[in-house]
Amino acid sequence: MRISSKLWMPAMAALLAAPQAWAMNIFTCEPEYAALARELAPQASVFSATSAMQDPHHVQARPSLIAKMRRADLVICAGAELEVGWLPMLQMKANNPDIRDGQPGMFYTASVVEPLGKLEKVDRSMGDVHAGGNPHFHFSPPRMQAIAEAVTDKLVQLDPDSQALYQQRLEAFSQRWQLAIGEWERRAAPLKGKKVIAYHSSFQYLFDWLGMEQVGDLEPKPGLPPTTGHLAQLLKLTESTPVMAVIYTGYQDDRGAHWLGKRANLPVVQLPFGPGVDGVDDLFQLYDTNITLLLTAMEKSDV
Repeated sequence: MRISSKLWMPAMAALLAAPQAWAMNIFTCEPEYAALARELAPQASVFSATSAMQDPHHVQARPSLIAKMRRADLVICAGAELEVGWLPMLQMKANNPDIRDGQPGMFYTASVVEPLGKLEKVDRSMGDVHAGGNPHFHFSPPRMQAIAEAVTDKLVQLDPDSQALYQQRLEAFSQRWQLAIGEWERRAAPLKGKKVIAYHSSFQYLFDWLGMEQVGDLEPKPGLPPTTGHLAQLLKLTESTPVMAVIYTGYQDDRGAHWLGKRANLPVVQLPFGPGVDGVDDLFQLYDTNITLLLTAMEKSDV
């Protein structure tokens, strides 16, 4: 059956004239904030510059990243000097005035939380340390709640017509998050007081929240790979200290961790650092998986 143009042309004109929903472009520096943005702004186009298998300290300012940032309405990054080696270059080359520092489209999560490990003075002899504190806030549930609220405020500022949607999404996320925290703390209670050796300060917030203690670092100094002499010192430490496991994450060299684990007869555990790896699609699964892996390591250890 042939449809008369007298019928479809007015309908098409009305459709084209109707206001179209605005899909915000959100650029995040880390996958944990991409996961959070998807929780709070499901209609947005969300992109992460890094993956959970990539060191967020070291990123190349590729043309594809520049193009994504050029189109961004909102950029969400950790701050606290985590991206200092590459983000300013992206901002400059993207030439997007809305996402420069101090502008409405640029948001640093460090601006709304209190970091652990802030230092009064930093010099090159200390290695790759952040004067502003540890920037890996996503392993602190209370800090992530504060960040979610601040991101929602930013979304409303940039897209006030969708305020009701953003507030509803925040409320739904917060309810699920608070229920999950209670369950995680119940499950993880046996981990309290356990000691581990880990790589860098990647999981400092996770250990702090769970009441665990990192008694040794696989790096002799932040940013430096393990040396034979340093690993020997850690091995000696395990002889006098009840260490539960050796911890590292996917983008870190596992050779030092396995060398130490084998000689000290300790479980060696690779914890996912963010969403986007096998079986970890969002923040909730990230916490579920890490707690499960730590509990499994505890069962295998002698402490």
